[in-house]
Amino acid sequence: MKKRRHEIIMDIISETDVTTQEQLIQLLEERGEKATQATLSRDIQQLSLVKQRLEDGSFRYTMPPAAAAEKSVFEESVTGIDYALNTIVLKCLPGMAQGTCAAIDSVRHEGIVGTIAGDDTIFILTRSEADAKRLVKKFKTDIFQGKQGSR
Repeated sequence: MKKRRHEIIMDIISETDVTTQEQLIQLLEERGEKATQATLSRDIQQLSLVKQRLEDGSFRYTMPPAAAAEKSVFEESVTGIDYALNTIVLKCLPGMAQGTCAAIDSVRHEGIVGTIAGDDTIFILTRSEADAKRLVKKFKTDIFQGKQGSR
């Protein structure tokens, strides 16, 4: 339940300028996820969300720098993603796997046991097939959002 709520929170703040916890609670409820203010405060702390100043002087919640860096590296280097049981395979542009793998490691995704990178391929071992499915879905959303011809 917490993992799902955390994923929804990350989706919301990547799509919308959320300036208050009250606004975030409302947006969560619109997606079918209820949370109290105390629960949301803990979620914000656990996700290491930061406030970023907008041009008008107000602040919005945003991803921690490591997560933003991971997304940027993914968009530039990952060309394919698949999994078998509890192992995820990311295909990258030549020479990009190690940097991308370092970005994955810096975020410390729940469910990842370990990663290994070659020149253009990353293997990610997860604790379970369910963790692999969840991460593949997240990675595909982050990586291939807006890319044409992705798998």
